[in-house]
Amino acid sequence: MAGLYLEEFVVGHVFRHTLRKTVTESDNMLFSVMTLNPQPLHIDFDFAARSEWGKPLVNSLFTLGLMIGISVNDITVGTTVANLGMKETVFPHPVFHGDTIRVETSVVSVRESRSKPDRGIVEFEHRAYNQHGDLVAKCIRQAMMLKKAD
Repeated sequence: MAGLYLEEFVVGHVFRHTLRKTVTESDNMLFSVMTLNPQPLHIDFDFAARSEWGKPLVNSLFTLGLMIGISVNDITVGTTVANLGMKETVFPHPVFHGDTIRVETSVVSVRESRSKPDRGIVEFEHRAYNQHGDLVAKCIRQAMMLKKAD
């Protein structure tokens, strides 16, 4: 598996993920429709044109999912047991159609599970930036990760 095991995470390490994605109108519309989110700022070009932004905003939950998804191949594919939660999730700058998103992940903490000897908990800070270097999303995520088999 490409994912890392609990023992391989080092507090303070920063992963600069090589995968990037340019967000399209189709991405935003499909995500908004699939999640039954009728917010006109996302799906109504006329409404959005009259907003302070002058154009549709990408659904922030799509941005959150994309940010974490970009990190998976480098750090957790096949070695995650479960996501335990997210906190301090912020979207300090909007994402628009045509923005290209890149992601960095820092390891905040690592600890063994108190109840299950085959796993532990890693706390990550994910940060997403647009092509201009603007921070567009950030969150702290706790994930239950497998330990290497003995």
